[in-house]
Amino acid sequence: MTQVHPTAIVDSAAELDPTVIVGPYAVIGPHVRVGAGTTIGSHCVVEGRTTIGRDNRIFQFASLGAIPQDKKYAGEPTELVIGDRNTIREFCTFNIGVPGAGGITRVGSDNWIMAYTHIAHDCRVDNHTTLANNTTLAGHVHLADWVTVGGLTGIHQFVSVGAHAMVGFASAVAQDVPPFMLVDGNPLAVRGFNVVGLRRRDFSAARIAAVKQMHRLLYRQGKTLEEARVAIQTLAAEVPEAAADVAMMTDFLASATRGIVR
Repeated sequence: MTQVHPTAIVDSAAELDPTVIVGPYAVIGPHVRVGAGTTIGSHCVVEGRTTIGRDNRIFQFASLGAIPQDKKYAGEPTELVIGDRNTIREFCTFNIGVPGAGGITRVGSDNWIMAYTHIAHDCRVDNHTTLANNTTLAGHVHLADWVTVGGLTGIHQFVSVGAHAMVGFASAVAQDVPPFMLVDGNPLAVRGFNVVGLRRRDFSAARIAAVKQMHRLLYRQGKTLEEARVAIQTLAAEVPEAAADVAMMTDFLASATRGIVR
């Protein structure tokens, strides 16, 4: 049977796998579903239409599935969906979505989310991200796979941060951050590319060299954004091993809606 502490309050309509553990004084609402092996710490509140996958570890005092901090929200049946094997530390707050933009806040799998992180309505956090203490995501933010965000960083609504990018400590992110880049500051500036992260993920020397060249084309040669994008496209033929990396960069640049940090 599910291991629910006697002081916890779990609505009879909630769907918890028999292997779920619920700590003291936690509160779980009627529209919540929780997958196998997940642990919900003491004093957590999980409410709203919230679905949580397998083997997540949710530490004490987290608030998941509360209504969005959006004055337009009027009680619509929106959702929060969390994947598998995430670590969610103390005092994190994840909100459900708002209508008109999909209505779902999504957190993927294998993310390391530190204390006091806020994930607002309709955000999408993909997989293998690391969000340090007090990371704050405004509504509709998208963090792609393997993004790292330093503590005390705020990310403006509708901003996208590309895969493998790293945002430094106490940064103000108001424009899109291309994949692989290393940025920090207020105002935000590009400091290089995330070579340490790429090496840790076993990128080959050829792929790292291609990423380095993309950084040069975007930030070191005085090209316009369109000139840089066209030049980057040619790298796919020059370095076939990095073709997928080049495609990811060119797709990101083509779809950026807030302008990229430059």
